[in-house]
Amino acid sequence: MTRFLLRHRWPVVLAWVALAAALVAGATARPGPADDDFAPPASESRRAAELLGGPPPEPPGTLVVAGADPERVRQALGELTTRLSAIESVRVAPGPTSQDGTVATASLGYPDPATALRIKETDLSTPGADADLAGSDFADFTPGGVTEGVGLLAAAAILLLAFRSLIAMALPLVVGVVGVICGVSLLSLLQNLVPAPSFAGYLTIMLGLGVGIDYALLVVTRFRTSLHDGLEVEPAIATAMRTAGRSVLYAGLTVILTGAGILFLGPEQGGGIALAAGCGVLMVMLAALTLLPALLRLVGNRIDRFGLPRRESRTPLAARWSAAVQRRPWGFGLIALGVLTVMALPALDLRVGWSDASNRPVTDTTRRAHDTLARAFGPGAEAPLVLVAAGGSRTPRSSGEGCAAELVAACRWAERTPGVARVTAAGERAALVIPATGAQDVRTTELLHRLRAELPENVLVTGSTAAAQDYAEHVRQRLPWTVGAVLLASFVLLTFVFRSVVVPLKAVAVNLLSVGAAYGVIVACFQWPPDRGGPIDAWVPTMLFVITFGLSMDYEVFLLSRIREAYLRTGDNSHAVREGLAATARVISAAAAIMVCVFAAFGAFDDRALRIMGVGLAAAVLVDATIVRLVLVPAAMQVLGERNWWFPARLSPRRLRTSRRVRRSQPRADDGPGPGFLA
Repeated sequence: MTRFLLRHRWPVVLAWVALAAALVAGATARPGPADDDFAPPASESRRAAELLGGPPPEPPGTLVVAGADPERVRQALGELTTRLSAIESVRVAPGPTSQDGTVATASLGYPDPATALRIKETDLSTPGADADLAGSDFADFTPGGVTEGVGLLAAAAILLLAFRSLIAMALPLVVGVVGVICGVSLLSLLQNLVPAPSFAGYLTIMLGLGVGIDYALLVVTRFRTSLHDGLEVEPAIATAMRTAGRSVLYAGLTVILTGAGILFLGPEQGGGIALAAGCGVLMVMLAALTLLPALLRLVGNRIDRFGLPRRESRTPLAARWSAAVQRRPWGFGLIALGVLTVMALPALDLRVGWSDASNRPVTDTTRRAHDTLARAFGPGAEAPLVLVAAGGSRTPRSSGEGCAAELVAACRWAERTPGVARVTAAGERAALVIPATGAQDVRTTELLHRLRAELPENVLVTGSTAAAQDYAEHVRQRLPWTVGAVLLASFVLLTFVFRSVVVPLKAVAVNLLSVGAAYGVIVACFQWPPDRGGPIDAWVPTMLFVITFGLSMDYEVFLLSRIREAYLRTGDNSHAVREGLAATARVISAAAAIMVCVFAAFGAFDDRALRIMGVGLAAAVLVDATIVRLVLVPAAMQVLGERNWWFPARLSPRRLRTSRRVRRSQPRADDGPGPGFLA
C-alpha cells in the first residue's frame, strides 16, 4: 500500500483535497438534524409523552424581570415586551408573575438560534428593574474555534519541542486538521440516518484532534529516525508505515471498537455518540495512513529544515528512571497504587443526571434568571413532573371522563405527598406536579420514585426531569454490560498480540485504575463544588470509560510491544523493561502531552458535559502517561519477572524462546510493534 501511495503521491494529496471539499459541501447542503431526546424507548416517561402526542411544549426562552417595586417591574416588563416584539419573527406572550409582584415573566417564541442571538444582543436595561433571559439559546458560549485554536497552539508548541523542526511540526497538524474537517462533515451527513445529539460535532473535534495529531506524530518520528539511520526517503517511509503505521492502524481500530461499547445503551441512546467518536477517529486514522506518507514523500529530506539546536544525552532519562524503579519495584508500585486509589476515591460518590442553568457561572444571564425564578416561584418551578392519565381497561382511551376522574384522584393524592409544592391542571389528561426542590436535588428524584410507586398504574409520570432520571437509570443498568464487553475484548486482543495471559491481565487492571482516577477527578471538580456543582451528565461516565480505555490500550501496546521485542531478542525481562521504556518514553510523553492540551482546552467550553468530558480525558491521559506508564507498569513487570510471558503450552505450540531464528524475525523499532505484530 505504501509503495502505491508513494508512486501516486500527488493524486493522493489531490484526492484528499477533493474528499474534504465534497464532504464539506455535502454537510453544508444537507446537514442532519440534532436529536437531544435521550429518553429510553420503553421508559415510563417516553410512553406518557407518546400518549400526549409528544413531550409537553416548552417556550424556547423566557424574559425574567425583577425589582423591589411591583409597579416598576410591571412597567419594565411592558417596555421590554415592546422592545423585543419589534424584532422580526419574535413572539412575546405574558407569563406568570410572583405573588408579591416583584418578579414578572414573559415567554419568547422565535424560529431559530440566529433570532435568539439578536434577542440576546438587545439592550434589556431598564431603570429600577433587572432583566435576564432563561433558555439554553441565551447562555454564554465560547466563540467558535477558540477552544480548538488553543488546543492546536499548545499541540504545535509540544511538536516543536519534540521535533525541533518547523516542517516536522507542521505535518501532524495538517493531518489532524484535515482528518477532523472530514470527520465532522461526515458526521453531519450521517446524522440524516442516525440521530445524534447537538454536541456530537464537538465530541468529534475533541477526539479527532487529540488522536489524529498523535498518530501522525508516531509515523513522523519513525520516519525521521530511519532517515537519521541512513535510509533513503522511500525506504524510510516504508519502514515507518510498516512499524508505526501498523501501530496507528491497531490503535485507531481499538479506539473505534471500544467507543462502540456505548451502543450497549441502545442504538437510540448511544448510536449518535458512538458515531461522533467513530467518525473523528476513523478519518484521522485514514489520513495518517494515506495522506501522511504522500506528504512525507513530497517533503523528503527537507523535513529537518528550519530546525532548532539539539542536545542529546548518552543515557536517556527514561532509562535511568526505569532502573531506579526496578531497583525498588515494591516501594514505587505501592506508592503509585496509593496515589491512584486516593484519586479514585471521589468516584464512589458519582451521581449521574443532567446539567442545567444552575451549573453555569453567576455572570451568565441564564444562571441569574434561574436563580430569580427559583426565589420567586420555588426551586421546583423549572422541574415539573407531568402526570398523564392513560385510562383503564373499563374506560376507552378516546373517552376523557374516566381519564379525568383518574387524574383528579391522582392530583389530590399528590397534593398530600411530602415534597410537592403545588399541583396544577394542564389539560383533560395531564397535570403538573411542582416539586419543592430543584431538578438536580436528590429529593426530587426520591419524589419521582414515590409517585411512580404509589400512584395507580394507569397514571404515568413524565416531563423533562422524569426523562432525565429514566435515562440515568438506563445507564446504570447497562454500564456493567459495557464495561464487561470492553474488558473482555481488550483482554482477548492483547492476549492475541503478546502471546501472554499475565500481560493482558495486568494491562486491564492498570487501565481500570486510570479510568477510576479520571472518574474521581470529574466528581471532585464538577460534582462537589458548592456553587456550580451538580450531577455528572448521564452519558459522560460511559463514554469516558470506553474512550479512556481505548486510549490507554494504545499506550499499553506502544510500550509493551517494544518491551516484548527486547525480551525476544535478549531473554532478559529486566533489561527488556528498561530498554522498552527508554525507547518509547519520549514519543509517548509527547503524544500524551498533546492529548492533554487538546482535551484540557475543552475544559473552558460553554457546554458543561463537554467540559466534564475534556477534563476527564485530560486527567486520564495524564495519569496514564505518568503514574501508570512510568511507575506502575515497570514496577509490576519487574516483580512478575519471567511470569509476564506465561502462556498455556496447549494454546501456543511454538513457545517464546530466544533462538537465532526468532531474533532474525524481529525488526528494530522504537515506537511500536514490528512486521510480525499482527501475524
